[in-house]
Amino acid sequence: MLDRFTSLIGDTVALAGSVIGYRRGTEEPPYRAEPLVNGVELRHYLPRLAAETTVFAASREAALQTGFRRLAGYIFGGNHRHGAVAASTSEHETAPGGQKIAMTAPVAQDGDAEQGWDVRFYLPAAWTVQTLPEPDDNRVRIVELPAQTVAVLRFSGDRRADAISRRTEQLREALRATGFDSRDEATAWFYDPPWTLPPLRRNEVAVPVDV
Repeated sequence: MLDRFTSLIGDTVALAGSVIGYRRGTEEPPYRAEPLVNGVELRHYLPRLAAETTVFAASREAALQTGFRRLAGYIFGGNHRHGAVAASTSEHETAPGGQKIAMTAPVAQDGDAEQGWDVRFYLPAAWTVQTLPEPDDNRVRIVELPAQTVAVLRFSGDRRADAISRRTEQLREALRATGFDSRDEATAWFYDPPWTLPPLRRNEVAVPVDV
């Protein structure tokens, strides 16, 4: 009884933390930051691994939800060892004995309705291409991302498509004012679950830059 009560308290605290935007112990890809202007910073990232899926949907929001479910299926056990035969290709099932992989932040999204939306989970630094299990769902792929410098604008509140567009244009204007002119595609980064109180959300838009 005491163990169940203690577990319930722990779950309640964790849930409360997520509601108010508290990302307790969630790993993020390491980076070196340099302030630029008007809340924009340059971040230098080392090479990273990610699980990625492409979703065809009419809206950014619908694509993010579908992509999140697919990728969550992979890290919660829908995977198998290299060379083993997958037990399932469904995003709703997991293979017996599949390896669980810790959730990280942020969840990344880029693309559009015509070409497809790419949704991405960055993977914990402890994993390598050789040690990561293979996805059961063939719509999920493991990608190696090169070292990269990006300009980032952080914001809270609304993270729907129109808000992402406004913040992206704000970021590009700040870059033009400082001599950068990145025409590369912007990526949206989301650090909190959707039920987090909007003022406490951490959202970001990022575009690659040459330095």
